[in-house]
Amino acid sequence: MEGLNPELMRGSLDLMVLSVLADGAKYGYLIQQRVRHSSQERVDLKAGTLYPILHRLERNKFVKAKWDESTGRRRKWYQLTAAGKKQLQVRVDEWRSYVDCLTRILGPVVNAQPQTA
Repeated sequence: MEGLNPELMRGSLDLMVLSVLADGAKYGYLIQQRVRHSSQERVDLKAGTLYPILHRLERNKFVKAKWDESTGRRRKWYQLTAAGKKQLQVRVDEWRSYVDCLTRILGPVVNAQPQTA
């Protein structure tokens, strides 16, 4: 399956990571897997992209991290903070507004083109 345009995704990566953490703490590889699975293999979030996002979200106090060895390996687990949950809702609202805007702008073009399978 073809991936998504990186330029289109760039502004949504924080939202993707926050969203994946909404249902509980995860370590980096689990975050990567969830994004890949949820996107139907279209988004392959590399470690070199993911960890700077996680560190920035941690600096901004949207996620907190803790080291844990209960899985047999020492892993850093990330989870949303209260501020992170609020930020997620803000980002979701922004995303919905953006999608609505694009839908209105692109509607005539999309509706005029035949759908391909």
